[in-house]
Amino acid sequence: MAKKFYVVGGEYADTAFTTIASGHKEERFGPFGEQEAHVCWRALTGKTVDNAMIRYFIRADEEQAEDQWYVVGGEYADTGFDVIAADKSLEVHGPFERQAAMNKWRELTGKSVDNALMRFDLCSADELPARKG
Repeated sequence: MAKKFYVVGGEYADTAFTTIASGHKEERFGPFGEQEAHVCWRALTGKTVDNAMIRYFIRADEEQAEDQWYVVGGEYADTGFDVIAADKSLEVHGPFERQAAMNKWRELTGKSVDNALMRFDLCSADELPARKG
């Protein structure tokens, strides 16, 4: 079976290119063969050359599956961290590459450090919990 490639990226929060800018979503184009992915990448980067915050990457299909991380959590009913608080819902952020997921986790835990009932964890797509309110 031929390898599939995707072009992923968009507008990022900073030039580390690990966290998508607020109000934006990661863009994903494909699947393509390797040549077609490069053509798509060139077209996208050519159109966005004037914005230093926009970046696109070519990823192989297996890289997409292997490097999909989520940050999940929120405010829980108690410190058992099994049930989300009554008027809250489970937050799911991602998918991200691992480093971007770590950055998002740091951001969320930093904002909620004063609330002992707030908790966020990293997980893969296979580990995503069922969304319970």
